[in-house]
Amino acid sequence: MPSLDTAAIRSDFPVFERLIGGKQIHFLDSGASSQKPSQVLDAMTEFAAHHYANVHRGAYTLSLEATTEFERCRSSVARFIGATSPNEVVLTRGATTALNQIAFGWGGEHLRAGDKILLTTFEHHANLIPWQMVARRTGAQLDFVPFNEDYQFDIDVFEAKLDTDVKVVAVTGMSNVLGTLPPLRQIVEQSHSVGAIVVVDGAQLVPHLGVDVTDLGADFVAVSAHKMLGPTGIGFLWGRMDRLEEMEPFEGGGEMIADVTLESATWAQIPHRFEAGTPAIIESVGLTAAIEYLEALGMDAVAAHDAELTAYALGRLADVPDLTVYGPSDLSKRGGVISFTLGDAHPHDLATILDSEGVSVRAGHHCAKPLVRALGVPATARASFYVYNTTDDVDALLDGLSVAADIFSPSRVV
Repeated sequence: MPSLDTAAIRSDFPVFERLIGGKQIHFLDSGASSQKPSQVLDAMTEFAAHHYANVHRGAYTLSLEATTEFERCRSSVARFIGATSPNEVVLTRGATTALNQIAFGWGGEHLRAGDKILLTTFEHHANLIPWQMVARRTGAQLDFVPFNEDYQFDIDVFEAKLDTDVKVVAVTGMSNVLGTLPPLRQIVEQSHSVGAIVVVDGAQLVPHLGVDVTDLGADFVAVSAHKMLGPTGIGFLWGRMDRLEEMEPFEGGGEMIADVTLESATWAQIPHRFEAGTPAIIESVGLTAAIEYLEALGMDAVAAHDAELTAYALGRLADVPDLTVYGPSDLSKRGGVISFTLGDAHPHDLATILDSEGVSVRAGHHCAKPLVRALGVPATARASFYVYNTTDDVDALLDGLSVAADIFSPSRVV
């Protein structure tokens, strides 16, 4: 399997030309939002400068060009994730919008009192709160699958809770806190056996491991562009066509209608019925460029690079005194996300010290407050890797942790 040429990759990212406080940037927060290569930035600038107009509405050249590029994004997404048709791809504002569309557009139409929505304690708020809201409106009940002693999806609890009352199983493809990779194919197969649909929050999974949605077999997958080298403000919802046909629009307005009277409206064909209003046109060009960049690297190589860095980092972190790492010990069941605490140091203080050493990590509850609470800590620091990271970044993290340990040492004289 070819490895990534990280030196060449880093040269594509203008941000790494910067020094902060005279120090090189060691960016370890791609789990929150990834950096953007020149190929993405340049594609958006070129389009905005020379081809921009609103889409689907004009018969003039600029509008036709813009529409072509916008629909090329849909086709690029379909190719990237193995969809059987571009019409299965709804372009959204991001994974959060996509998950709300599923919860309200499908769940709001099909869930009833007594039905169950089976979630996990791993979920990002974007795949939790919409289901809480829909449960309150429909009378459906929420239930949860916890993590086990090795921070993995507890398949035994899942099987015990799965019955014909469960109508929705919503699960992260990869935990943004623990890096845990739930056994998605097994979850899909068993959920379908009792008639439940499966919703996958793919925001962390798809940018790092890739997904063939046809092979996976889930009913819906939600993804954000900004976690896969693209811009903010755009993402996508993939859905099986039969499930999309069962769904009502989450938003109403321009573009999503077939006809309108003062009293009523009929919907446009799928996927346009789920894309109310002027879309993120410039951003769609950026998403296309990001997909093409990742395809050129090869997702197998991307996944292997993440795995190598994660193994290297966990090996080095294991030697840090008083440091606790949260996540599976089995490297085959985790992605490139490592959450940790250092003694009694608050993660926000730890992140501030690391920043002074040029190392960018996230600190907090990572929009997964119930999960962090279940870990028994108020917050964690989190390092997350992507295609532009190297072992030098990991080494800088370890050097920064050494500085922090010295600062927080009880023997330190103030």
